[in-house]
This record gives sequence, structure tokens and C-alpha cells, in this order.
Amino acid sequence: MSTRIEKDSMGEMRVPEDALYGATTQRAVENFPISGRRLPRPFIRALGLIKEAAARTNKELGGVDGEIADAVAKAAQEVAAGDHDAHFPVDVYQTGSGTSTNMNGNEVIANRACQILGHAIGSRDVVHPNDHVNCSQSSNDVIPTALHVSVAEEIQVRLRPELEALERALSDKARAFDHVLKIGRTHLQDATPIRLGQVFSGYAAQVERGIDRLDAVMGRLCELALGGTAVGTGINCPPTFAAKAIALLADRTGLPLREAENHFEAQAAQDAIVETSGALKTIAVSLYRIANDIRFLGSGPRCGVGEIVVPATQPGSSIMPGKVNPVMSEMLMQVAMRVIGNDAAVTAGGVSGVFELNVSLPLLADAMLESVALLANGCAVYREKCVDGIEADEERCAQLIETSLMLGTALVPHVGYDEAASIAKQAHKERKTVRQVAEERGIKNLDERLDLRSMT
Repeated sequence: MSTRIEKDSMGEMRVPEDALYGATTQRAVENFPISGRRLPRPFIRALGLIKEAAARTNKELGGVDGEIADAVAKAAQEVAAGDHDAHFPVDVYQTGSGTSTNMNGNEVIANRACQILGHAIGSRDVVHPNDHVNCSQSSNDVIPTALHVSVAEEIQVRLRPELEALERALSDKARAFDHVLKIGRTHLQDATPIRLGQVFSGYAAQVERGIDRLDAVMGRLCELALGGTAVGTGINCPPTFAAKAIALLADRTGLPLREAENHFEAQAAQDAIVETSGALKTIAVSLYRIANDIRFLGSGPRCGVGEIVVPATQPGSSIMPGKVNPVMSEMLMQVAMRVIGNDAAVTAGGVSGVFELNVSLPLLADAMLESVALLANGCAVYREKCVDGIEADEERCAQLIETSLMLGTALVPHVGYDEAASIAKQAHKERKTVRQVAEERGIKNLDERLDLRSMT
């Protein structure tokens, strides 16, 4: 592989000839051959947007010459668009501040700006990664800002619409199944009747509450550390820089972004990320419950609950012909497990704020963006390939509800708890229905007292 020599403050390094990055990035590549995982595309997009906004603001405030600032802004736009993703090779598991990735971005943008201005890659005297691209910034405020912007944007653009679509699909099923009476279950045991539509309305409400939780944390997630530079004091940053740059970011993303009220909190802690992860975890728990219920309600087809029929999407066994498994529910449950695990990592990362800086920022970015992507994709596929095609087996629902011993609950106001319990026990022992035993004991008005819909 042909190489060229690049320099940074520590000296010379050989880098691949066609790489847009420089010496500091190459050092990180060699220092951190850990996982092969790079920071996700939404994070690199946010980093590019921040560098573009910074360049335009520095031009306005006179911190960077206009021609250089324009070239930096154009190169940063290309980074945001994904044109140079191949030039971001640094592993997720790196310096906890994300300095390696910030410098990776600075070097790529500086070298690309050199090309735009008609100069060779590595012309640091023309466009310098620190003096020009990183002007008015520090890794310590840029990386937390990229974390917040990328997570907020992915939630707003990808996850929230999919949750809304899933909630609508579940609500549609709730209305369609409102007339279907079935037996309720608590403790995995028969309980009093319920309408299948009521069950699905509960699922829809869980998803709706999840959206509410995301909305509740969004304001804090949209507070940005930009402007605090090294430790929150804003050293080497003009006083108006952050507000102007963040206004440009807000315009580009459509998010209600604003400067942090307290830069020391914004850089030393990542409580807003931990809180957002908690909301994602809660959504995951809700989705697990919904998918697991649907899996059991559709179990069978002959020897299970079988009150609903879920779409068949693929053969379920390599040995048992005709077997079809609830693979979509199992997929969503595994998604939920991963998100719950990511929340544990985010929680551990959240306590890694030491003095003036959190030092788990790349981990937080990777875990959070994976959780958002998994939930968005999982919801979309589950809605399309499972929820939309669910049907009620009304005959099976009617069969199970009529044979349930818990219908005796409706007799308690008329015959008392002990007599109703005696009826249920006799029905169970003699393999009869509650209605049959009640008739044998001469209880009157059974059609009215055992009206199933009135019980719901």
C-alpha cells in the first residue's frame, strides 16, 4: 500500500496515500484496534453539521478567513452527507472524550478543504485542522454536542414516526376486534372476560406512552455543550459563537436546539443521555411485553391458546413439516433485550463523568444510536409483517370463554362468593361449564347474569 507522510504536534506518521485523514487519526487507528466498529453514520453526520456551522460562524465573527471558512464549510457539508465515510476509520473504543474522532473530522475536512482550494492534501499552512477547522471548539464540547444532535435527530426522524405508525396499527386492531369476547388471564390463569379490542387498546396505549416519554426528554437532549470548549469556561471561544453556531444547527436539523444553560453540567455529566436511554429502555420493555403476548395469544395452531392468527412469514422448523413459528415476535423481543443491555452500558457510561468531563462519550454514542436504530427498524418490520396481518379466531375465543370457570365471578353478587366458588369447583371436577352447574342448582336469569359482553 502506497503511503504519504503527514505531521501533527507529535511528529511524522505514514498514512495511506489516498486517505483524507492525517497523522493524529493514523495514531488512533494504530492505538485502538479493538472492535472493528466505527461510530455510526448519524454521529458522523452530526459532526459534519457542527463543523459546517462552526466554519460559517467563525467567518462571520472573523475567526477564520472567508475563503478558508467557505472551503471548510463545503468540506464539512460533504462529511455530513456521507461522502467521506470511508475516511473515518477510528474504533468506537478509543479515548473517552472522542478526541480521536474529533481530530479525524478536523483532518478530513482540512485536507478536503485544501483540495477545494486547489492545494495538495496535507497543506497545513493553507488549511490547518486545529487552527481553522477546530477554531472556537474543543473535542470536549464538540463530541457531546454531536452525541446529543445525532441521538435527537434519529429519534425525531426515524424512531418517533415508526412508533406512531405502530400505535396506529394497534389502535386499528383494537377497533376491529372490539366485538370479540375472550377470556382474560392473570398469573397465567383464567380470569374474567375481556374484549380482544380492549387488549389491543392496552398495547396501543403502551406505545403512545413511549412516545410521550421521548417527547418529555427531548428538551434536555436538545441542550448542547458547544461553546464550553475545554472545561466549560469557553476559553478561546468568542462569547456569541455558541448561540450563532447552534442557531445554524437548529436550522439544518429542524430540532429545537439551544445552548446549554450550564456548560459545566453539559460537559461533566451526560444525564440527559442517561435519561433518554431510560425512555428507550421503557419502550423496549413495552415492546417485549406486546410481542410476547401476541406470541402466546397466537400459539398453537391446535394445542395452544390460538385466540389470534398471526401471519406466517417463513417455515418454522428444519425437521417438523408445516410448523410456523412466531418469528416476528421473537425478533422484536431480541431487539428489546439488546436495548435493555445498551441501557446498562449507557448507565455505566453516565457515571463516568470525572471532574470536568465525561470520558465514555464514544461508547454512549454507539450504544444510543444502536438502540434508536434497532427500535425504529424493529417497529417497522413488526408492524408490516405481523401486526397489520393479525386476525381474530372468534370461534376459538368463544369456545375458551364459555368453558372458563371464572364466569362464576358474575354470580357472586347474586349467590355470594362461597356458593359461586362451589359452583366453579363442581364444574371443574365434573368437566362441565359454570352455566351448566348453575342451571342444575336452579339459579334463575342465567342469560342475564352470565351475559359475557356486560362483564367487559
